[in-house]
Amino acid sequence: MKRRQFIKTLGASASLVLMQTPTLAAVNKLTSKPKKVVWVILRGAMDSLHTIIPITDKSYPSLRPKLASTIANDILPLSADFALHPALKHMHGLYENKQLLPIVAVGSGYPQRSHFDGQDYLESGLPSMDHDTGWLGRALNEINNDTKALAVANSVPISMRDSEKVSTWYPARLKDADENIYEALMDLYQGDELLFSRLQEGLNTQQMAGSTNTKRKGKFVDLAKSCGKLMANDNGIDCAMLEVGGWDTHNNQSFRLNRQLNELDQGIAAIQAELGEYWQDTVVMVATEFGRTAKENGTGGTDHGTGSAMFIAGGAVQGGKVLGKWPGLAPEQLFKGRDLMPTTSTFSWIGAVLQQHWQLEPKNIANVFPDNPAYTTQLIR
Repeated sequence: MKRRQFIKTLGASASLVLMQTPTLAAVNKLTSKPKKVVWVILRGAMDSLHTIIPITDKSYPSLRPKLASTIANDILPLSADFALHPALKHMHGLYENKQLLPIVAVGSGYPQRSHFDGQDYLESGLPSMDHDTGWLGRALNEINNDTKALAVANSVPISMRDSEKVSTWYPARLKDADENIYEALMDLYQGDELLFSRLQEGLNTQQMAGSTNTKRKGKFVDLAKSCGKLMANDNGIDCAMLEVGGWDTHNNQSFRLNRQLNELDQGIAAIQAELGEYWQDTVVMVATEFGRTAKENGTGGTDHGTGSAMFIAGGAVQGGKVLGKWPGLAPEQLFKGRDLMPTTSTFSWIGAVLQQHWQLEPKNIANVFPDNPAYTTQLIR
């Protein structure tokens, strides 16, 4: 039996298993489509002030004379007070179609400036760092059914820990195994139900993800494309997590952030394209561990800060407006005299999405974010 036929057989058996799944996370009562969630974490602390630009804040051009000038003529208008970086053309289109919510001046409550600790804090969603449980894993546990979740990573990230509903997938950099290897492994695992089912699951996931260009493995746009493909059905994966590194722009920020934002923009477009009709019932949340200094440094970059920004996108989103409370960039308005002041909680925005999109009750949200009740702002259609 050739590998393609072998995997096809496994795919058929896996589909039978999935068809027996009784319920999904949440279902659109009008379309009967599952309500899907994608969580994207930007590792390295994206500079929010160069991404969602406060065009009417009088302090901005004086704090960032060089950085502001590199994009001044090409910014994409959002509202009377804010504009989007020129690289985010697709996301700007989503905003104009009322499918994007940029949120300014957010924070997780993390008080220091360590990337690793800040990311752990953002992923755990607790008042302190916890490596054993993440907010998305706890949210999955609050859903009383067989929802499946996927981390596009080599191991389960903190965000998804503490849930048995999570599996991982990542394109291998090694040469694919011969068909005979898979056949031999299946024979070997016949007596072990757990290993047999895990091999079945892995091969079936690889088949659904499709092939990727070897030289581009690990590129966000390709991972996002595979993620969207894996989620584009009624009986499969309704929750996924992606991550993108490279946002720590201490120097040459103008070039580097343009590249990073372009990659993010293309990735969001790829998810939307692959999801097809399922985009209408999807929410994509994008956040980073903290912000960067309000003032540019001497090497054309910015340093570790506090207040940041996040995006909520998707066909299910009631978008087309900039949310959050802008604190201002005047010296007396900055956090510790150097950073954008966070005025709302990243976790309370996420909680609002989980409550409105997945219909989690306030008691469920309290188990996910004990210290951060969900905001009541309407985010979902």
